[in-house]
Amino acid sequence: MTGREGGPDRADRTGRPGAEYRIEDLAHHSGATVRTIRAYQDRGLLPRPERRGRANVYTDTHLARLRQIADLLDRGYTLASIKELLEAWDAGRGLGGVLGLVAEVDKPWTDERAGRITRAELDAMFGGDPDEAAVQDAIELGVLERDPGNDAEFLVPSPQELAVAAELYASGVPLSAISGHLRELRGQVEHIAARFLEFTTEHVFARYLGPQPPTDAEAAEAAALVRRLRPLAQQSVDVELARAMRLFATRHLHRHLAAGPVAAPADEPQSVALPAETMRAVRGLVGPENVAAFIAAAAQREVQARTLDALASSHDK
Repeated sequence: MTGREGGPDRADRTGRPGAEYRIEDLAHHSGATVRTIRAYQDRGLLPRPERRGRANVYTDTHLARLRQIADLLDRGYTLASIKELLEAWDAGRGLGGVLGLVAEVDKPWTDERAGRITRAELDAMFGGDPDEAAVQDAIELGVLERDPGNDAEFLVPSPQELAVAAELYASGVPLSAISGHLRELRGQVEHIAARFLEFTTEHVFARYLGPQPPTDAEAAEAAALVRRLRPLAQQSVDVELARAMRLFATRHLHRHLAAGPVAAPADEPQSVALPAETMRAVRGLVGPENVAAFIAAAAQREVQARTLDALASSHDK
């Protein structure tokens, strides 16, 4: 075999003939770099090669392990968690259940299928006038994705989201306002998603997240729970959004039609529009899941500071 070192195939530990590689050939067959292979060895992710004279000899076992690591990295695992999983594997515990759980979580959380749209169709959908700034904004938000092989078309991850934007634009909402609203909405929804995840982790999945990777049976049980709970987040948000829209839309209509304004209760949460640049800065500072909490805390601190200033000023006078 090309790249084999040490002459003919030797038998591996199972008695089957096994291929042998120099580190350069192992890198070629695995897709990893020589530097990466050595780093994996130093971290304990990859077994040390067999030393023969002045040469290091790698086998198909090393090649399989490198492919395993690459697959786990693609699934979003860190090198530290991969090491734990591989140690469990080496101790005789299977990875099949864990990888099945990862695949279940990685699946799309909606039945909506991505679509495609040409640049001409996109321009026609939004008034017929090309707007490069708006297109770039949509790409940054992930509403559109460039097609590497076709400059005249875009990929549309969520046709429904694009259709909503088109309907708002047709109703008179400027594209810049639509983008700003989506950024604000996304931050709030990501906060809801993070809270739902914390809630279900604490009360449902904590028992599967111990210091050791779950067994195949535990991982399969957790995957089944993910399938059951998957629609609950969206259903609860849909129900609460419908309730809130009815409440606020009715109140808003009465406020504008009544002879006098309808006063909202003093303790009712109020929505405040913030500039897109401010929202972007806050997201970069504290992360999308903490935007609402940060803004609330900042406002509260400002109120407290002004109260203290007023008290101090009153005392001085």
